[in-house]
Order: sequence, then structure tokens, then C-alpha cells
Amino acid sequence: MSYTFQFRDVFAQQDAIVDGIIVTLQLSAVTISLGFLVGTLLAVVLVYGRPWGLALARAYVEIIRNTPLIVQLFLIFFGLPGIGIKLDVMTASVLALTINLTAYTAEIVRAGLQSIPRSQIEAGTALGLTGPQIFRHVVLLPALKSVYPSLSSQFVLLMLATSVVSQISAADLFHAGSIIQSRTFRDFEVYTVVSVAYLCLTLLLRGGFSLCYLLIFRRR
Repeated sequence: MSYTFQFRDVFAQQDAIVDGIIVTLQLSAVTISLGFLVGTLLAVVLVYGRPWGLALARAYVEIIRNTPLIVQLFLIFFGLPGIGIKLDVMTASVLALTINLTAYTAEIVRAGLQSIPRSQIEAGTALGLTGPQIFRHVVLLPALKSVYPSLSSQFVLLMLATSVVSQISAADLFHAGSIIQSRTFRDFEVYTVVSVAYLCLTLLLRGGFSLCYLLIFRRR
């Protein structure tokens, strides 16, 4: 087998790759922020909510976790216009990714909240802490610390999953690679570069999350 590698044509369009990386990072940052906030609130409902709220939250989590992300994305981008709701590509991408991440985050944080011993809460009460203080310092922060590795891994997986938004022509990294491939026909070279770029982003995120862990939890 004889094959001549030609990365020159790929790197000649490095601006498109850089733009795709920026879009991927933007999507990831917005989605992780929203998914974490909404997912944490949903986790609180799953643990402390009233029966009707618990039932709705559980139904949401089960539906989202048991259907493919790409189906959710297509339902939002192609399905909603059928009922008069039309979203642009980036809004639909953020919404679909956030909805998906929220369900997984809720389950992870729920496990953390339920891992806090009752005796620890009683100790906070004995010290005279208020309800909000107990929830923040005795329940929530220790719970987040215990599930932080799982959360950070889920966030990294979300960054990798942003590649599906290329299916609705969002200008992310994978979409940029597909455009370059259609121009150069250097499939192996293009997707090798894209793979390496995703690997670098993954290592960057993992390093960032490790630093956040040291700053937020180790200091405590």
C-alpha cells in the first residue's frame, strides 16, 4: 500500500480550524455553565422536592438520558419550527446540549446529595447554623466535592459531544474539518488533525477542572 501524506493542504486552512475550535469552546463553556446550574437545581428537586416535583424531575431525567442527543437536537432544530418556534443554529445547539447535560448532571449531583450522612446535618443544626447555611456548607459543597470527578468527566464528554451540532451546520471544529475535507479530499489528514485538536481540548479541560478542584475544595 502506497500513500503520500499531505498535511500541507490541511494546515493551509488553519484559520477555519481555529475558528471551529473557538466555537466548540464557546458552546462547551455556555452549555457546561447552564447545565451545571440547572442540573444542580434539578438534583435538589430530586432529593428534597415534593412528590409532584419529584415525578416531573424523574420523568425529565429518564426521557433525556434514554434518548440520543442527536435526536434531541433534531427535534429542537427541525421539529420546533413545525409548531411555530424557529431557532437559529447556535441557539438550538446550546439548548439541546444544555437539556442533555442537565439530566446527567442532575443524576450525578443527586447521588452526591444523598451521600451526605444525616449525622452531619444534625451536627450543623447543633452548631446553630441556619437552614441555608447547612445546605450550602454541610450538604452542597461536600456533595459536589465527592462527585467532582464524575462531573468533570461528564463535562469533558459534553465537549466531545458538541461535534453532533455539525449535523445542523453549526460551525464547530468537526464542521470545519468536514468543510476542509470536501475541499482537499485528504480524509485521513483532515480527521487526524481534528482528532488531535479534540485530544488537546480534552487535556486542556481536564487540566482546568483539576485546577478548579484545587482552588475550590482543597483550600477548604
